[in-house]
Amino acid sequence: MPYEYLDHTADLYIRGIGQTPREALSAGADAVLAAMADVDKIVPRQEFAQHCTAADIPSLFVEWLNEILYQREVEGVLFASARVIALEEDEKGWKLEGTARGEPLDADRHEVFTEVKAATYYGLEYRREAQQYVIECVVDV
Repeated sequence: MPYEYLDHTADLYIRGIGQTPREALSAGADAVLAAMADVDKIVPRQEFAQHCTAADIPSLFVEWLNEILYQREVEGVLFASARVIALEEDEKGWKLEGTARGEPLDADRHEVFTEVKAATYYGLEYRREAQQYVIECVVDV
């Protein structure tokens, strides 16, 4: 699941790409996690669940990223990866079940790059390109 960083003047503009909507959202979350720390040095010892709802997939992506960032802050962990486990639409909107795997921050072992404060609605876009799904947004660093 690839991800990219796009040009932005002050914050970080991320793009997640996947063969399915779940893969694209997961890749976007991985872009955020990789911007914060060297994910190769994080051992996925613990798993944290996320349950989010929103009116549409782009808004759901922002909600999910912010839930992951909240859990990181409250639990004092770094995440190596995040995955969308379920993505469903019903009469009220969209539901996402996800997981993020990581471990408590160890300043002696982990290399931290930057702090991502929040996912924003700025630059938020979700689309299908050829055979891939793409999700983009700016995160506040």
